[in-house]
Amino acid sequence: MRVIIQRVKSSQVTVNGEVIGEIGQGLNLLVGISDQDTDTELDWMVRKCLELRLFPDENGEDRWQKSVLEIGGELLVVSQFTLYGDCRKGRRPSFDRSAAPKLAEDLYDRFVAKLRNSGLRVETGKFGAMMQVSIENDGPVTLILDREAD
Repeated sequence: MRVIIQRVKSSQVTVNGEVIGEIGQGLNLLVGISDQDTDTELDWMVRKCLELRLFPDENGEDRWQKSVLEIGGELLVVSQFTLYGDCRKGRRPSFDRSAAPKLAEDLYDRFVAKLRNSGLRVETGKFGAMMQVSIENDGPVTLILDREAD
């Protein structure tokens, strides 16, 4: 499983010209599911996304003091199978390691449900749709989380 985490001041996702998900301060999560992912990877990734200290303290002095949970931030979760694109050979990416759509959607939905169990506001894109994602990156802070199936 791969997640691109971006600390944002705001973010939104649009499908066919309609905003379907929008958040204020928090994290934009671009989520890629591999063909080997299980609940073990989901649980690890949920814990990391919620508990990583990516936000400053109240005084702004310590830049890496608070988690999204601690600040009561919001989450925008967008599925992105291209995170498993392999561009090492040829001129077209290979998506062999991306999960099949049915499996990926099931794992993605479970990932979102686990995040919602935190009590934070969680918005999403539309699985499998062509989406436009607007991100006001704060910092900018962008990290890559990668958890391969054991």
